[in-house]
Amino acid sequence: MMYVLFSALAVGLLVLDQWLKLWITANLPLGESMPFLPRLVELHTVHNYGAAWSSFSGQRWLLLGVTACIIAAVVWVLARRIVRHPLGVAACCLILSGGVGNMIDRFRLGYVVDMFHLEFWRSYPVFNVADICVVIGAFMGAVYYMWLYEKYDMKPKKGETDGDSDAPTE
Repeated sequence: MMYVLFSALAVGLLVLDQWLKLWITANLPLGESMPFLPRLVELHTVHNYGAAWSSFSGQRWLLLGVTACIIAAVVWVLARRIVRHPLGVAACCLILSGGVGNMIDRFRLGYVVDMFHLEFWRSYPVFNVADICVVIGAFMGAVYYMWLYEKYDMKPKKGETDGDSDAPTE
């Protein structure tokens, strides 16, 4: 049930990402801005031909290939149920949603449509819903891996048991 719930959330976020990108493209010309959350966030249309901070700009096929590999790895981890804790599953679903959202743009348009600009941090890059999903998913995944994976999902190595039953008694 948990997998279905988080998958539905991921699909919903993917739909929101794609809808917002279509709305922005139709209603706000490239390079134009409009208020969203005054003094915090404005909508500003940008075409990003690279990855974060426009790194790898113009490397469309490389970025599509890397994103496809990451998506395949996350799907494999979920399908094999390597990650079973809710935080880890949610992290994977968010990463999938964001990765697919940006991959659709990159494949369809050759660039990613970005629209959120932090007014209080002028030098921070413009981003989109898919980017938010990837960043939050990666953060949640790091928390999961550092503090929960070993306790809840890590399989014991051959010859190990959960208790200290093999430990010598004194």
